[in-house]
Amino acid sequence: PLRYISKLRELVKHEAEKNKSKWKTMGPAKVAVPSPNDFLQKRSKEPKLAPKKKELDGKKLLPLSVPPRTYHPITHITKNFINKNAVAVITGEPKKPRHFCVDTRQGDKYLLEPSGLFPKYIKKKNYGVLPKYVTQRNEEIKREEEEYQASVLEELKKKAMKTLSEEERTNILKALKKKWEEINHAYLGLPVLTDTRYKQMHKEELELKLKQLEHDIAAIENHKSIYIANE
Repeated sequence: PLRYISKLRELVKHEAEKNKSKWKTMGPAKVAVPSPNDFLQKRSKEPKLAPKKKELDGKKLLPLSVPPRTYHPITHITKNFINKNAVAVITGEPKKPRHFCVDTRQGDKYLLEPSGLFPKYIKKKNYGVLPKYVTQRNEEIKREEEEYQASVLEELKKKAMKTLSEEERTNILKALKKKWEEINHAYLGLPVLTDTRYKQMHKEELELKLKQLEHDIAAIENHKSIYIANE
């Protein structure tokens, strides 16, 4: 088969010849010679500052805040440090002894106050006094509980339910405990060997009654207010 020849071959050659610069790597044919008057002068490369202006926009410059030449500062001050130290010692408060605690045979000691063993907090004026935020929180909790109890009572009145009195609650609790003692006594009197079906069923029945009584006793003891529905 014939070799593939691109249709743009001639156009590419023309563009390459057009954009090519002759003698580009050889440099220009003639180079301008520098003038002999443009030689490097002394201090010509140092930066030059602008000339100092005495007046700026018609206003005089403010004087610099520096002391005059006639100013002589006082460099030597005569002080009697011995008398000064003596007066400071006489008028100052005496140092209080610091409490230490020795915990090893070699005499290693540490300060007692920052260790937490020194009872310094009990000497505060407000020691043992409840903070204000605690009392406020307790009052809010008590008020919320009272509001909740009032709402529950109102709801119970609507649903025709009555509250169990404290005397009735105590009597019921005593009766349940007495019943539990009787069943527990009967449970303890069971034979050790349960070799018949009747003995096993009787033991399981007593265990169920004891669990139910314990549940009822715990419910009555944990809840002071008990509501019952009218039949």
